[in-house]
Amino acid sequence: MPEVSVFDVIGPIMVGPSSSHTAGAARLGLMARALLGDTPDRVVIGLHGSFAQTGKGHGTDRAVVGGLLGFAPDDDRIRASLAIAEAQGMDVTFEEVDLGSDAHPNSVVFDLWKGDTQLHCAGASIGGGMIRVTNVQGYPVSFSGAYETLVVVAEDRPGTINAVTSWLLMYNLNIATFKVERRERGGEAIMVLESDDAVPDHLAEAISDFPWVHWVRHVPRLKS
Repeated sequence: MPEVSVFDVIGPIMVGPSSSHTAGAARLGLMARALLGDTPDRVVIGLHGSFAQTGKGHGTDRAVVGGLLGFAPDDDRIRASLAIAEAQGMDVTFEEVDLGSDAHPNSVVFDLWKGDTQLHCAGASIGGGMIRVTNVQGYPVSFSGAYETLVVVAEDRPGTINAVTSWLLMYNLNIATFKVERRERGGEAIMVLESDDAVPDHLAEAISDFPWVHWVRHVPRLKS
């Protein structure tokens, strides 16, 4: 379990009236940006539940786009994020989606493009500015940004886990959590590794050099 700080209890420093609808939304945008690996050129943002019904009044739309632009929850530029995105040539579309009764009411689905790179991911703002990423490239996942995170999509084959974790051992990184999901044996699988320690940016590049690894992202720890 990640440590809970006083900021998690009191709430984060932020722009906007609601920690769930603004701070959490901005952090979800930041996570989607990190998973894409860059500022997107084109964005389709699906808002579910309370995000769809009351989000505009709480600034959820501006907060999510601010996160995609790389703005922290306390960055005053969030107020003008839609105009900034337009000025930078980012094509942004919002739509309402129904993810079903099991989905958290403050949920968002991202489809992002940067050149030929495409990302699908989803997550929820679970209160107090805290978030949870629930889907990456169609795979169910669960991570919060409380740790340094590596997300690896690779062929499901013997030795893959050992090859990836050996790199972490080489850099003396302690794994806090580790989870693997796959659609079928011998197909494609996703690994999510959360580290207690800072992950060097070039580690993702080193892991991506394995020929059976399809996609790697380093997601930095979110600031309180």
